[in-house]
Order: sequence, then C-alpha cells, then structure tokens
Amino acid sequence: MKLTVVGCSGSFPSMESACSSYLLEADGFRLLLDMGNGALGELQRHCGLYDLDAVLLSHLHADHCIDLCGYFVVRYYRPDGGRCAPMPVYGPAGTERRLTVAHADLPHEAAMSEVFDFRTLTPGTMTIGPFTVHTELVSHPVEAYGFRIEHGGRTLTYSGDTGPCAALERLAEGADLFLCEASFTHGKEDIPDLHLNGREAGEHARRAGAGRLVLTHIPPWTDPDISLRDAQKVYDGPVEVAKAGAVYEI
Repeated sequence: MKLTVVGCSGSFPSMESACSSYLLEADGFRLLLDMGNGALGELQRHCGLYDLDAVLLSHLHADHCIDLCGYFVVRYYRPDGGRCAPMPVYGPAGTERRLTVAHADLPHEAAMSEVFDFRTLTPGTMTIGPFTVHTELVSHPVEAYGFRIEHGGRTLTYSGDTGPCAALERLAEGADLFLCEASFTHGKEDIPDLHLNGREAGEHARRAGAGRLVLTHIPPWTDPDISLRDAQKVYDGPVEVAKAGAVYEI
C-alpha cells in the first residue's frame, strides 16, 4: 500500500497543510480517507480529479469532509466528457444530508447522489476495492469511526478523531503504520471524549504493538515538537509528525 498525506492539519488549514485527507493506493485503486478544508486543491498534486475510486469519511466535521462539496462541483459539472458516474462515498449516517445542507444551492435535492453513491458506515468489516476495511466507533462528540485497512498482509490504522478508547487499540493491534491524531498537548488540554495528545497517541501505539506511529491532525496552534517528544517518551518504535506530501510505503 502507498499512503500519501494530502492534508494533516487539525481543525482548520495551516500555512503548510490542508486539513485531514490521505490518499491510499494499491493495485491501481485509489481510496481517499477524508477530504477536509483545502484538501481538494492539494489532492491534484497527487491524483487526477477523476481518478479517485472511493472516499471513506471518518466523521462529518468540516475539517474531514467539507471539500466534498467542491468535489461535487467537479464531478457534476464536468466540462469534458459529461457528468461522472456515481462514486462510492462511505460515511456515517446522514452524510448526503450534511453535504447537501453545506453546499446549500444544488440543482435539486438529490443532485449529490447523482455523482456520489452514498453508503452508510456501521461497525464491522467490508471490502473496498482491494482493501479489507475494519471499522469501529471511536470516542468523539459525533458519530466517528476509526479504520483498520489491510492489504497484502500489511495493515494501516487511521484513528480519525477520537479521545482515548479501547476501540482504537483494537484497530491498531500489530498495525504496520498507525496514523493517529494528536490534537491536544499533554498537561494543557483535558477534555474527555474529544481528542488525543501526543503522549496518549504514544500510549495507544505501545499497548497495541504498532510498528510505526505517525502523529497527525495537529492544529496550527499546537506545537508538534512537544507532541512528538511526548509520544517518544512512552513509545519505543519509530514516530514522526505527518507532513503534507509525505509518502509511506506500507
């Protein structure tokens, strides 16, 4: 599997990065994990506008899904070749309604579904292209999912947004790469069931026996070096901070 960080900023785009979006490729299939603010522009550095095969949304906060409104325009009003066929979009219940309300001015109420084939996520296991995807609810104020994605004997775990929870450790057990949010700073923010800090991300990675930890979803007002040091104090494996454009072979 090839993982490209399209965007990794938390809550809102930074000067260096769009919000959460990660391109996962294998066997010629392109799966996009989340499409937050600014991601559509950055995606074009790594993939043609019409080359995605599916989108998988962890939850419906704007910094993880809102650029699908722009992508609707790309697929619906395609100037060359006509309107695109519906592409699978996997998301929590209400994804179509959320994007319809956000866009606010569609040709008609069901226009989104003409180019997106909306499929509702539930906890469990499914196949998306060549990938086996395990989903579990994680700890966040809205319906939110973490993902364990397997292909060719290798595993990627993506936390989405979550506070500390046992579900995340199950998803990350033995993962080759654990892409984990670290929005908070240890000793500074302490809001239950919302986000992780660097230390908590490291603790989850250690207990899960993950092979490599990449910290992501760090907001512009959070110092990533502190999050990195805090994770390294509790996790002995390789750990780094995600950067836009970084590529990982899994």
